Amino acid sequence: MTIQPFDFSVNLLRALLWQHNAAARLESLLTSKQAWYDSTQSAFWSSWITNVFDLTTANDFGLSVWAIILDVPVSITEGGDDEGKPIWGFAPDDVNFENGNFAAWIKLPLTTEQIRLVLRLRYFQLVTRGTVPEINAFMADLFADLGSVYVTDGLNMNARYVFGFPLSTDLETVLSAFDLLPRPAGVRIDYVVVSDADGWGFGRYHYNFGNGNFYHG
Repeated sequence: MTIQPFDFSVNLLRALLWQHNAAARLESLLTSKQAWYDSTQSAFWSSWITNVFDLTTANDFGLSVWAIILDVPVSITEGGDDEGKPIWGFAPDDVNFENGNFAAWIKLPLTTEQIRLVLRLRYFQLVTRGTVPEINAFMADLFADLGSVYVTDGLNMNARYVFGFPLSTDLETVLSAFDLLPRPAGVRIDYVVVSDADGWGFGRYHYNFGNGNFYHG
């Protein structure tokens, strides 16, 4: 997501004409108002860009605005298909005791960084052509602090994402709850994690036989 640079400055002193050169009071008023614009308007719009408009730096409020725009939930519902149905249980005054279904669904709020990840993936889904070079460039930027991530084309309407680092619980939760990994229309995707750990096994010349972990890559 590229943010176009904006110039928020306003030069009110341009309103002074040559015949106002001797109008000290008018010039003083405009100078005071110019100082107010410099300290408030420019600061407001700069803060708005940082806290709302730019997905990479937006705060919780800005991310909530983007969640509405992109129509993406900011929580994960767990508990199967019972969401929205009456829940059987011992509520106050035994309400609902003889109605509804056995259900235990809950909404788990996402963290700020989880929401940011979800929204950036969703935004890219909407603007990308789905080509492998384009997706890989975006993934390199999105996961730059974690490690390498790239997609491979199986040339059979299947694609695979390869994560070169162990997935955290948060990231696995997001990837399993939302269909957000970019892909061309009609292409099936999955993902694998390639560990850097040494693998125990019977490789050529029995390489690594006595080292590493049980691992199948």
